[in-house]
Formats: sequence, C-alpha cells, structure tokens
Amino acid sequence: MAARRFPAPLRPYLDPVVASVRTVAGRVANRGETERLLLELDLTRGLLEAPPTSPLAAFRALQTPTLRGVVTALEKAAEDDEVVGVVAHVGGSLGLTATAEIRAAVATFRAAGKRAVAWSETYGEMGGGNAAYHLASAFEEVWVQPTGQVGLVGAHAEVTFLRGTLDKLGVETQLGQRHEYKSAANTYLERSMTEPHREMMTRIVDSITDTLVADVAAGRGLEPAAVRAALEVGPLSPDDAVARGLVDRIGYREDVYAALRSELAVGGEPTLRYVERYAKPGGPLAGLKDQLPGPRGKGVVAVVGAHGPIHLGRNGGPNPLGGPSIGSDSLASALRTAGNDPSVRAIVLRIDSPGGSAVASDAVRRAVQQVRADGTPVVASMGAVAGSGGYFIAMPCDEIVAGAATLTGSIGVLGGKQVLRETLGRIGVDRETVRAGRFSDMFSSDRPFDEEEWARVEGWLDAIYADFTAKAAADRGMPLAELEPLARGRVWTGADAAERGLVDHLGGLSLAVDRAVAIAGTSRGDVDVRAWPKPNPLAAFNPPENSEAPAAALLPGEGVGVVDRVLRLLVEQAGLPAYGALTMPGRIVVR
Repeated sequence: MAARRFPAPLRPYLDPVVASVRTVAGRVANRGETERLLLELDLTRGLLEAPPTSPLAAFRALQTPTLRGVVTALEKAAEDDEVVGVVAHVGGSLGLTATAEIRAAVATFRAAGKRAVAWSETYGEMGGGNAAYHLASAFEEVWVQPTGQVGLVGAHAEVTFLRGTLDKLGVETQLGQRHEYKSAANTYLERSMTEPHREMMTRIVDSITDTLVADVAAGRGLEPAAVRAALEVGPLSPDDAVARGLVDRIGYREDVYAALRSELAVGGEPTLRYVERYAKPGGPLAGLKDQLPGPRGKGVVAVVGAHGPIHLGRNGGPNPLGGPSIGSDSLASALRTAGNDPSVRAIVLRIDSPGGSAVASDAVRRAVQQVRADGTPVVASMGAVAGSGGYFIAMPCDEIVAGAATLTGSIGVLGGKQVLRETLGRIGVDRETVRAGRFSDMFSSDRPFDEEEWARVEGWLDAIYADFTAKAAADRGMPLAELEPLARGRVWTGADAAERGLVDHLGGLSLAVDRAVAIAGTSRGDVDVRAWPKPNPLAAFNPPENSEAPAAALLPGEGVGVVDRVLRLLVEQAGLPAYGALTMPGRIVVR
C-alpha cells in the first residue's frame, strides 16, 4: 500500500516534521550502534543571522540554517567521535562577518583531526566571489567546477548620488550632520563624494581587503603577497586558481562525494547528514527544548538579539520588505528579564543594526547599565553592522566583540527634511497649512525651515552629538579629546575600530560567549547558551502580568501599514534616517 502524502502546499512544512519523527524512531531502534557521520553544510539555501520572531515566518524558515546553529553544530561535531568530516556546498548570499564566524568553527573542527572539504560550482560568476571564497579557504580541501571561477577580486563599494535627480524633480533637501564623515546627506546634497567621504570609503574597502588577504593566506598556507597578486588578476579560471594554490581539485559534485566516500570508506561508508539536522536531531521540533529550563545546577548565558533599525516602542515583528526592527521597550524588557532570572550568569547582546532613534538607543543603553549594576555581565557581539545607534547600545557593555569586517562606529548625528512643495505643484497638487503653534509645522514637507527653525535643528544636532560623544568616551574609558577624532560620524571596520579602542576583541558570537563566561567567573561547560527571551508559542494567549514579567519582552508592537513600510524601505535604501538621528550614513554595501 502506497504511503499517504500531505497536500502539495503543506509538504514543505509537514514532511520535515514526519522525517524528524522517523529519524528519532530509527535512532531509538538502532541505539547502541556506532554511526559514522559525514556532515553536509549547504549554504546555497541562505543563512539567517537569527531565526524569525514571527511564528509564520519561523515556520517557513525551518529548513534555512542559522549562523549560530551552524557554528554551534561544527563546534559540537569537533568533539564527537562519530563525525568524521564535513563537506560544504558554498554559495548563496554570504557576508564577510558571517564567513569569518564559520571559518573559526571550521578551524576548531579541523584541529580535531577531521576532514573538511569545500566545493562550489563557482565562487562568483562573472564578478566578485570574495565572501564565498573567503569561507572556502578555511577548509582543508577546495574544489571548483571545471566551468567555474574563483572571484577573489578585493572589496569595492558603490555610492549613489541623487542631487541631480532631485533638482529635476524640484525636491529641496535640508539636512544637517555631525560631522564631515556622517555622509548620508551627501546622497542628496552632492553630486560626488566629498574628500572626507572618499577617505572613509577608501579606508573601509582597503581594510576589508586586507582582512580578506590575510585570512586567505593563513587558510591556504600562502604568502600574503601571493594572494594579493592573485586578487589583482581575478576572477581566476579553475586551472589558474590551482596553479596559484587557491584551489586543490577541479570537478563536479559527484566527483567531490566520490572522492570523500572512497577516502573515508575505511571503517564503513559514513552516513550523510545535514549540519542543522545533526545539531538538532529532533529536527524542527527540537527547538522546543529552548522553552525548558536547563539541567539542574547549570547556568545560562542569555543571547539577546538586536536586529534591524532601532525605534521606540515594541518590536513590530519581521517586516516583509525591510526585515526585523528593534523596539526599545522590547529590547530593554528582554535585557531586564534576563538580568532578573537567577539562572542567567551572563548576557550576550548580539547586535546587527544600522542604528536609528537617539532616544530609543539611549533607553536601551540605560537598560544595559542597570543590568550590569545589578551584577550580570553583558558582552556585545557585533554582526555585519553595528553603527551609530547600534554602537550606542554596544558601548555600555563590559566588553565589545566585533568581526574584522563589521561596519561600526558612525558616532555622529543626522537630521532634517526634504521639501516637496515644488514637486507636488508640478503634478497639480496644492496644499495649505493651518497651525496653532509657532513651530507646529516646522517639519512639514510643504515648506523649507526658516532661519530660526534651522538654528533650532542645528542646536538639536549639536546637543545629540555632544551627548553621544560624552557617553561613548565615558563608556569606553577614554578622554573625550581622544574619542572626538574617532567620532565625527566616521564608519570604521571592526579591525580598525579594535586598533583605536572602540571595540575590545575581534571575533564572533562564540568568542563573545567565552568572554561573558570568563567575566561571570564560570566555565563554558557549566552553562547552556540560550536565545532570550525564551520562545513561547502561547504568549499571545497568556498576556504578562506586568512590564517586568518575562513574557513582556514578547509583546508585539503597533502594526505598520503596507504603504508606510514601502515608503520607509525606499527612504532607508536611499539613505535618509527613516528611524532617527543615530542612523548610519546610507547603505554601505561592500562586495
């Protein structure tokens, strides 16, 4: 009798659950048998920085690996005698901060004497493949398809200027910034980079390329000069990449797997298993354990996520157009409840944010200070971006850990508006304003600031900048005169920030956890690492008693309309401070 199947629309969601049950049942039946495992890491499906908070989005993302899950699985596998190796299919959209964290886990895995092989159809196609090859170079053996390329070409950044377009549309831009490196306004006020803007961007791409060269050289056992020479003539053909020591073998997927199976056949052919299935043997249902307390006597390191722009209020949940956002009430509540939980030994604040509201950022900073004052250490772990408001919420932590390619700093302020009166008039739209207060329509897009209003805007920007720099200097333990040249709105890479005392260590989430454990005076073996707040599917049906209850951190925010989301996304893409004065300058995309 043929097995019954779920309706087609439900199969992507329910088939994995059934497979998980079968897997667990099979392991129970074969308990006592030793299994040899060859782990598979498939990055072509994408890689999530953190699981979605919306139940529906989380359900859809069941089969997408997370960065933390991949790193944790490789670290676990390094100590598991049943695991004999890992084979990684490298591809998808990867960033250098994510690849750096996986590289560190691969190094731990290889140090345990296990095989680690990376393969790809191509590391970039007719263009850059820096991040993909950066990851592959950490593996013991690198393969590429005969028709592929190795797109190790160095970093570059593109900046768009809209001044000419806005002039044609009749849009008048009135923006102030503190100071010359807070370059988002340049997108609207200039037709090309100013000298400070160019200086900053040049240093960013140079620093990232330096990191790329150093890591590849270390991974492949080459001289940095040899890697730099290859980079200058990339993308490389497979044969050229082999000749230069960047690739070991050329072949297709079946060649990679046949070679590995033959090599590892001694002792019995290993069983293939995806890394994420190995990490959670119960499959999609295994995440439910995070709702349960840890083993008796074990403490917890709470990993509190801060992903997206920072704004006042509650997390609004994933934005289908622009990703998640950080509500200051939600994040402060998560920090507070973690600090109040007796099982929590330390907190790691994982930040991936371009900043946003100055007021919201300050509220989160205060929550970090209160948690620390009550005796719970807090370590900041920076992802791809932690600038302006993102740096503001990191700077009060006990220590800051950043990736070498993290974009951080941007200690500066931006504010103003765009005047659309002439633009609307060209299409026949007329508007009139009735006001009751002298400054009630000050930020109306229907007219420019007058002289007194502009003076007030400038005064606010000066005050916010003075507050930011004074608090940054105090939090980082350096004189204001020493911090000021590092501020002025300038974006730094993590590597450059570490040299200048803006961050403490270079590394990923694992290092941040290690530092948190050390500061707490315990050991890694005595704690569980848990996402915080604890997931609770029933939270919507069981509202919290008060603002200090653990469930308060899970309260949803005010809904945002589709039109507003579209407009906000467009504003963000263009570089305007859609969420507030402490927003990083535009979109810095380094490929």
